[in-house]
Amino acid sequence: MSEQSATASAGKYGFYFDQTLCVGCKTCQVACKDKNDLQVGYLFRHVRDFEVGDYPAPLSYHYAGTCNHCEMPACVANCPTGALYIDDEDGGTVQYDTSLCDGCQACVTACPYGVPVYFEEEKVVRKCNACAELRANGEQPACVAACPMRALEFGPIDELAAAHPDAVKDIAILPDSSTTSPCTLIDARPAALEDDFVEVLL
Repeated sequence: MSEQSATASAGKYGFYFDQTLCVGCKTCQVACKDKNDLQVGYLFRHVRDFEVGDYPAPLSYHYAGTCNHCEMPACVANCPTGALYIDDEDGGTVQYDTSLCDGCQACVTACPYGVPVYFEEEKVVRKCNACAELRANGEQPACVAACPMRALEFGPIDELAAAHPDAVKDIAILPDSSTTSPCTLIDARPAALEDDFVEVLL
């Protein structure tokens, strides 16, 4: 598992997650769900819990993840209709246009992070858009604003990398970052770099 320090193209926007501060409260997940008016069974941001090590001294950590707004997004590369696209006018975030979506779910299959969400009732895919509407009004993404521990940030990825020089892109639970070059930086707990993890389903 690579622990590469994360850098990205100048101008790209993304998230920073301080795993050392996260207490797994899921406030960010709830705020995202509320902002996007998601019904039961649908989430754009997930908080997951993991353990490493053995009894009687296991270590635990949390991971709060959403769309990584990758530099080389597999969802965009595999979308046959152009419904998913890189918005160069919005810091290279990965956006979607449901009017172009034919519900084929190629993006759902392609994304190694399991980010795009298929809405069965409407036969379209949606996902985190980094709260583009809120940011257009000078606000932070809902998840960032809601986090009581201030464990989340959003902004130019090169600035986030400079502010958090120890942040990495790769931790044990995630696919290798070389696949899509995700624009998410993580100040990881040491346990999150160990491969013998078990997800705790609460």
